[in-house]
Amino acid sequence: MKKYNVGIIGATGMVGQRFALLLCDHPWFNVTALAASANSAGKSYTEAVGNRWAMTSPMPENLKDMMVYDAEKDIDEIVSKVDFVFCAVNMKKDEIKALEETYAKRECPVISNNSAHRFTADVPMIIPEINDNHAEIIESQRKRLGTKKGFIAVKSNCSLQSYVPALYPLDKFGVEKVLVCTYQAISGAGKTFDRWPEMIDNVIPFIGGEEEKSEKEPLKIWGTIENGEIVPASSPKFTAQCLRVPVSDGHMAAVFVTFKNKPTKDEILNTWAEFKGAPQDLELPHAPKQFLNYFVEDNMPQTKLNRDLEGGMAVSVGRLREDTQYDYKFVCLSHNTLRGAAGGAVLLAELLCAKGYMD
Repeated sequence: MKKYNVGIIGATGMVGQRFALLLCDHPWFNVTALAASANSAGKSYTEAVGNRWAMTSPMPENLKDMMVYDAEKDIDEIVSKVDFVFCAVNMKKDEIKALEETYAKRECPVISNNSAHRFTADVPMIIPEINDNHAEIIESQRKRLGTKKGFIAVKSNCSLQSYVPALYPLDKFGVEKVLVCTYQAISGAGKTFDRWPEMIDNVIPFIGGEEEKSEKEPLKIWGTIENGEIVPASSPKFTAQCLRVPVSDGHMAAVFVTFKNKPTKDEILNTWAEFKGAPQDLELPHAPKQFLNYFVEDNMPQTKLNRDLEGGMAVSVGRLREDTQYDYKFVCLSHNTLRGAAGGAVLLAELLCAKGYMD
């Protein structure tokens, strides 16, 4: 695989910092540009981040002295240095949409961690093991944008990455209804306990916009490509409640599901154990060897013990049992800034590189 030069747009934020760590020793990707807001422009990465480095690992040595560009004003300079960019900016949604389209129209593909384009009909929202075929919509998007190379591809909401991977392979039994309650870490809000002391010994039963995303985004992932756009599926039906809990990293989900053709417990467990997707077949650098991992112990998986499974890129599942109102219930766990955010975006970029979309 050839080496690609890449940029991180929004490099100073928590997800941007996670991108920096994931990409510093990547076998395919070489970071050649960092960008953030005008406040950070012209500073070294160390100066721009200041005392806000939120990762447990230190800032990569090769990025410390790299100058940070203005994500909006220095687009020409950034595009001249990269093959594509990762985007994790903290801006208003309409501003993000415009910014990402500007990069794409300059023939610079954008792999976005942001939600702004998740419901743009010709922008694929991909969980690489599940709906890699949605990458085919990129050709339609390029026609709309008038580009030969440039496009936007997005990853889904971070909390979806815990429960949708466990549900999707079960659709062969006809998933009809899903109720999910998510218990989401504070890093999902870009915070640490030092910067959000109100979360210590506390649970907040509201995360703005999260329940709507949790109910709508799976239907786009389940959707089909028709006449140059991704048409969301009409089923399964999802309902969600989302809570912020005092955990640093790791989103957990309690899932209740009803099937058209109720499987046995063994059929579900075998489906999870055997499930793999394009990342495993292509042996992508950040692909977990075993995507879905089932724990038989009653008190597992646990956030602190299992969020880093396979470099934080695997999904942990447990407590599968029959329910009195739904057919089954179980719990899921994934690392929200790895599988759910930067790691999922890096894996998506690897997939699109392997499929030739970056060339």
